[in-house]
Amino acid sequence: MELGIKIVWITFAPVRKQKKSIVLEELLLEDYAAEGKSLARFEGKVVFIEGAVPGDLVDVQLSKNKKDWAEGHVVKYHSYSKDRVTPFCSHFGVCGGCQWQMLPYEKQLFYKTKQVSDNLTRIGKVALPEMMPIIGAVQTEQYRNKIEYTFGTKTYIPSAQFRLMKAEGVSFDDLPGGAGFHVRGFFDKVVEIDTCHLQEEPTNLIRKFVAAYAIERNLPFYDVRKHQGWLRNMFIRNSTIGELMVNIVFGFEDLNNQKALMDLVLKQFPQITTLLYTINTKHNDSLFDLYPQTYFGPGYILEKLEDFQFKISPKSFFQTNTKQAQRLYQVTRDFAELNGSQTVYDLYCGTGSIGIFVSKLAKKLVGVEVVAEAIEDAKENAALNHLDKTAFFAGDVIEICDDAFFETHGKPDVIITDPPRAGMHEKLVRKLLEIAAPTIVYVSCNPATQARDLNLLDEKYRVEKIQPVDMFPHTLHIENVVQLKLRTN
Repeated sequence: MELGIKIVWITFAPVRKQKKSIVLEELLLEDYAAEGKSLARFEGKVVFIEGAVPGDLVDVQLSKNKKDWAEGHVVKYHSYSKDRVTPFCSHFGVCGGCQWQMLPYEKQLFYKTKQVSDNLTRIGKVALPEMMPIIGAVQTEQYRNKIEYTFGTKTYIPSAQFRLMKAEGVSFDDLPGGAGFHVRGFFDKVVEIDTCHLQEEPTNLIRKFVAAYAIERNLPFYDVRKHQGWLRNMFIRNSTIGELMVNIVFGFEDLNNQKALMDLVLKQFPQITTLLYTINTKHNDSLFDLYPQTYFGPGYILEKLEDFQFKISPKSFFQTNTKQAQRLYQVTRDFAELNGSQTVYDLYCGTGSIGIFVSKLAKKLVGVEVVAEAIEDAKENAALNHLDKTAFFAGDVIEICDDAFFETHGKPDVIITDPPRAGMHEKLVRKLLEIAAPTIVYVSCNPATQARDLNLLDEKYRVEKIQPVDMFPHTLHIENVVQLKLRTN
């Protein structure tokens, strides 16, 4: 009898050493660093801490610990900075929308100015003129013209409240969900917002009304994990001339409930001038490849900057702080130094707002933008303002701006560039060096990538003027405008 032997290999997983939790005690926070983090120093190492203020004395638990630097979060405050103020929003620290509410606005402007200066100096490494004083916002609350709300099945509950609800036997599965903003760091959880101070009413009233309608009728909020649910997002846009757009996004088509909801919304909020709905069956929330349907009104709103009007459709990009956008564009126009004889190229022109704003002082305006839909909006905005010296083109600047193009439209005397946060592609920077326009006005929402690009442009250009503009009070974001002149030697 043959004996069969079965061999079984048993693999033991290696026992991982538990990393020891390191807490640094009584660190004095000295300054702000990139991305709004405070910094302290410990035995020659720089420690970055989020959510604290220079002047705080704290204990910090490290989450990253490298040779020369570390990151961590505050576990105990021994004393607070004299610069601290009480945040005006009850949701501060949870929704993540206004990271600097605990700082007085004057201090916010101080650190934003420092952020621009540090980036241009340390990353740009080019000769710089004296920076102009930052242009702060007169209105620091209710300044946004666009808000996106999320309806989700999972509501973020602070730990203390969670423990209390659990002790009381609350069934978390029975909670209807929340209407508000995504929690920072949690893609599937929503902060239930009572009052958001970023946009004027009726923004909060509309959100609450729509959420209550769905809850009362047992119409489900969207579950991002399960990819199911009816009520998903809502976009509210307003304008300084009193127009109001609401776009409600549904996870699937339900004609009866959609009609009933939107009829009630229009009855409850007669100030709405355009009401739309969008069906989104995708896994992401982007409207880029979706088609909002107009239910009431013209399908767009109008905005005004100085004497110029702009048509804003539901997918249009437009600066979200209208009053500060006007100041930003005025700075851009001043830096362009136009006298009616120049051809202006507006790169990353979007819907044409900057180029149109400066166009009266230009001989000709040429706008280039990779997003074709934005170019169509730009053409409509030019027609709306009765401009006949403009031309807009969809495509990549590197491919479009060749000798034949310049032969037809003229070489630029002034180039205005307003790239996204990632800055300009190096190929585009090289293209600008090749074009060699006498003046470049570089508008940036990220001074770090702007500084990187200035370093490359330094081959032929010198920085003449620097003007920071605060578009987003109570956040760490800052816009910066730089004027560059072609070197003559």
